[in-house]
Amino acid sequence: MPTPSNTSLLRGILELLYPPSCLACSQVLPVRAFFCETCDTAVERVPPACCRTCAEPGRFPSGNCPRCHIHPPPFARAWAPFAHEGPVSRAIHRFKYEDHPELAEPLGELLAHEAHSFLRHAPAVLVALPLHARRFRERQYDQTQLLAAALAKATGRRAPVGLLSRTRETQRQVGLSEAARADNVADAFTASPAAAGQSLLLIDDVFTTGATTRAAADALHAAGAAHLEVLTIARAFSLST
Repeated sequence: MPTPSNTSLLRGILELLYPPSCLACSQVLPVRAFFCETCDTAVERVPPACCRTCAEPGRFPSGNCPRCHIHPPPFARAWAPFAHEGPVSRAIHRFKYEDHPELAEPLGELLAHEAHSFLRHAPAVLVALPLHARRFRERQYDQTQLLAAALAKATGRRAPVGLLSRTRETQRQVGLSEAARADNVADAFTASPAAAGQSLLLIDDVFTTGATTRAAADALHAAGAAHLEVLTIARAFSLST
């Protein structure tokens, strides 16, 4: 079994070979950090005033945003530490679309650090919103499953593979209207019977209107999941103010 001194030595060697770099701009850093000084000052966090159910930024008289008030979601709560802007948006884009699966571990550590209060009362089993098989073949990695595994490692949780599958291929949600987003992902997921009775934390990179998360949660509830919550790295501002 590795000793703490051996682990520190190995980390030191790895940092010499692969020095830490900014998640957003890839600038090499003199010490371990998530962002360089310039990017760090531009990071935007989700404001305290937000929907108590889905974390949509804004002040809402009922506590819930209009979307959650009119159509209550099939999960108990959703949250993200960051706004989907600036350096965080750039880091996610690099991870997701620019062939940087190695960013999963630092992003998982970042999420564990920034979401520690949320995670204190969140389910212990993580479920990634998966890619369709064809898109996985194109990308060669499932970024959300890697993120879930990294977050599980950082927090002592589990991130089993196979509880949720994307069984219908969908187009990218970017640029679609809210109604089109919902139609695009309707019935796109199938959950394993192993989800029955479980409390689960759904993991994704960005929460926008919640259409994809709602579809995934519907599938998990259909399989008998008892309780669902959602955590993402970033939250897009999706309602006009």
